[in-house]
Amino acid sequence: MTAGSNPVEHLGQLVDYFRQGETPRAQWRVGTEHEKIGIFRDSGARVPYEGERGIGVVLERIANRDGWERIEEAGLTIGLGKDGASISLEPGGQLELSGAPLATCVETCREFSRHVELVKRESADLGIDWLALGIDPIHKTSEIPRMPKSRYRVMRDYLPQRGDRALDMMHATATVQANFDFSDEADMAKKLRMAMACTPITSAMFANASISRGKPNGFASERVQIWRSVDPDRCGILPFVFAADFGYEQYAEWALDVPMFFAVRNAAYHPADGMTFRQFFEKGFEGFRPTLDDWNLHLTTVFPEIRLKQFIEVRGTDCVAPDLICALPALWKGLFYDDQACATAWELAGAWKQEDFEACLSSAARRGLGGSVAGRPMLTWARELLEIAREGLARMAEEGFADERSFLEPIDALLEQGKSPGEVILERWQGEWAGSIDRLIDFARY
Repeated sequence: MTAGSNPVEHLGQLVDYFRQGETPRAQWRVGTEHEKIGIFRDSGARVPYEGERGIGVVLERIANRDGWERIEEAGLTIGLGKDGASISLEPGGQLELSGAPLATCVETCREFSRHVELVKRESADLGIDWLALGIDPIHKTSEIPRMPKSRYRVMRDYLPQRGDRALDMMHATATVQANFDFSDEADMAKKLRMAMACTPITSAMFANASISRGKPNGFASERVQIWRSVDPDRCGILPFVFAADFGYEQYAEWALDVPMFFAVRNAAYHPADGMTFRQFFEKGFEGFRPTLDDWNLHLTTVFPEIRLKQFIEVRGTDCVAPDLICALPALWKGLFYDDQACATAWELAGAWKQEDFEACLSSAARRGLGGSVAGRPMLTWARELLEIAREGLARMAEEGFADERSFLEPIDALLEQGKSPGEVILERWQGEWAGSIDRLIDFARY
């Protein structure tokens, strides 16, 4: 029995779980996660798990030819692992690389590029294309195949009771995320509150979900809008992180009162039927007691814009083109890992009121960089945030770290034209592409 499988004796253990993630500055790393949507080149249909051209075959090929270890459920390969990284299968067949924690953005970008080339190579003769978009541009959610993972079956039953876009989120969207370390509780608190304040701005920068179900959907990022109607218990901006006394305990208290999806014993998923983790701790469930493994699993099923585990995860951006995927961790690294940049970014957006955050998310979804918040153009907020990150990376370079400012150049180009990727796609759709899905696919294909 591992330490994580021992029953939790007191709630303080759940708070200490976060403390165990504290990492000395010299060991801080960056991890990048990105999802991509697969379609068949000949028909445009989404790729199912099953069949001679299915995602199951793609996973097997990668395992056999590149030495990845299989992660199995009920005899099926549902994921892969290698050297601290994993390839996971999302609910609608999106493939996600959860990258290893790496020291530099050079390494994370190299890891991403190698992964894309690997997936493309093993998919090419199957006729599968992978798309750098935040949302499926063609299909209704009802037309998208379901992947054979037990946790997703439970989520499909539960989440539609909480939000009318939950199934769209699960099956039709794709994102890019980045993960960062903290040294202690105070460091975690300042980083998480800064990121929670600034994430609506980055959502606007990377908005890339303007075409869905074969036509313009009225948003620069319908993905951002979808997340606002998934589950109010576990999603969105968390106001309590802005309090002066915010720390591990406050986050744990919030997560304790979020309903669980399930508990897992002997590889079997037991639906929790809305029971909170606090109730699980107080009363048990189906004859078993909660463990730290249960707590870790539960923390992967809460979805705030910025998520705390034993690291901080920024989650608010659409899947984008490769150069922007490499730019995202560099942007956040400049904000997270330089103290002055972190404080300045907090000053930039930390004075917003709660309604400003909601308005900013709404504006990011609807208009991308073309919107406004708190009386200023979104583009202005984005330029200021980018400059803060650039200065943070510059100071880090002066301290002897790698100079990674060049990774921000794709964001410079994006802000120079004043449009998020989704706005650019919409312009081309209405102009030179003349509403052609084929032209969009050609543009978005990895």
